[in-house]
Amino acid sequence: MKLAVVGGGSTYTPELIDGFARLRDTLPISELVLVDPAADRLELVGGLARRIFAKQGHPGTIVTTSDVDAGVAGADAVLLQLRVGGQAARLQDETWPLECGCVGQETTGAGGLAKALRTVPVVLDIAERVRRANPDAWIIDFTNPVGIVTRALLQAGHKAIGLCNVAIGFQRKFAKLLDVAPSAVHLEHVGLNHLTWERGVRLGGPDGEDVLPKLIAEHGDAIAADLRLPRRVLDTLGVVPSYYLRYFYAHDEVVRELGTKPSRAAEVAEMEKQLLAMYGDPALDEKPELLAKRGGAFYSEAAVDLAASLLGDAGRVGSPVQVVNTYNNGTLPFLADDAVIEVQAGVDASGATPLAVPELDPLYAGLVANVSAYEDLALQAALHGGRDRVYKALLSHPLIGQYEYAEGLTDRLIAHNREHLAWA
Repeated sequence: MKLAVVGGGSTYTPELIDGFARLRDTLPISELVLVDPAADRLELVGGLARRIFAKQGHPGTIVTTSDVDAGVAGADAVLLQLRVGGQAARLQDETWPLECGCVGQETTGAGGLAKALRTVPVVLDIAERVRRANPDAWIIDFTNPVGIVTRALLQAGHKAIGLCNVAIGFQRKFAKLLDVAPSAVHLEHVGLNHLTWERGVRLGGPDGEDVLPKLIAEHGDAIAADLRLPRRVLDTLGVVPSYYLRYFYAHDEVVRELGTKPSRAAEVAEMEKQLLAMYGDPALDEKPELLAKRGGAFYSEAAVDLAASLLGDAGRVGSPVQVVNTYNNGTLPFLADDAVIEVQAGVDASGATPLAVPELDPLYAGLVANVSAYEDLALQAALHGGRDRVYKALLSHPLIGQYEYAEGLTDRLIAHNREHLAWA
C-alpha cells in the first residue's frame, strides 16, 4: 500500500508518522511519500519520520520529494494537509479582521474566508494531478477550512472525504472521564466542520446508553473550562459544543481577548522553530512532547482509521462508524444535498454514508443553515473570484453580517492576499 502526504513538511507530520508506525497492522503501508515544496523542512521532517519508523520496527519505506506528480503517482490514498502562504498568511488572517472589530481566526469568519480563497484553487490543482496519476485513489482532506475544501473536491468529481480531529478529541476526553476504552464511546456528533455539537455520548455503539447528561452533571465544570465557556451554557443547552462555537457564543469577548495578547499564529510560528530544531537532532527518534501543544491531537489515529476503511478489505478495515465530512444527501433535510456536513458515517471502500440524524433543534439548525449558506458563497468566491463575491460571502457570515464590516473586511482581505488571488 502506498500513501502520499501533500504538505509532508508540516511540523504536524511526526504525529501522523507515529500513528502509522503504531497502527501498522491496521494500515500496512509499504511506501509513504512526503511531498512538500519546502525542501529544508522536508529534509528535517523526513529524517525524523524514518527514525520513528526504524525505532518502532515499521518495514515501510519513506520517500521525500517536492514533485507532486511523482509523489502521488501510484498512491492508493493522498492526504492533504497543506497551508498556502504558511504561518505568515495565518498571522494576517488572525490580525486584520480585528481592525474591523471582528474575530481573527484561521478557519472561520473573514480569516477563514481568506484561507479558503488561497487554498481551494491549489487543492483542486493537486486533486487533478492525483486523478491523472491514479483515478482510483482516495483523497483525504485535513486542510482547513475542511468543509469548504471538501465541498470543492466533491463538486469537482474527486473521490474525496474530509477529516477533522475535533470529534476524536472529544471521544478520547469523554472516554477518560468515563474510565472506558475510546472504542466504547459513540458520539452523536452533528453540524458542519468547526461548527458541531455532541448531542449524545453512547456507550457501546449507536444504540447504547446515553451518558451525556451524566457527563455534564459530574464533569461539567471541567468540560466548560476546557471549552472556555460558562458551565451554565452546558447546563442550559444539554449538549457539548465544539470549542469553535466560542467564536459564535462569545464573539465580543474573544475579540477583546485577541486584542490584548499575541496571536495563536505567532505562538505556533515560535513553536515550529523549536520543533524544527528538534527534528534536526539525529538522536531524536520519537515525536517530541512539544508537538502535543502544536494542535492536531489524535489526527494520526483518525487518519489511520479512515484510510483503513477506505482501502481495506473484509479482513482488515477501520472502525465501521467514523466522523467525517461528506455530502449531506438529505441527512439534514434543511440543507442542500451537496452541502458538506460533519457527522457519524459508515465508511467502507465505496466511501461514506451518513447515519440518520434526529431532527436538529432550531437553535442549532438555524446556525448550521446560515454557515452552510456562507460556505456555498465562499466556495463560489474561491472558484470564480471577484470583489462582489467576496463581499457577499462576508456579509452572509453570522460573525460579520453588517455591510460596513463586510466592506472593510473585503478591502483588507484582498490587500493582504493579492499575491495568492489570480483575479486580484
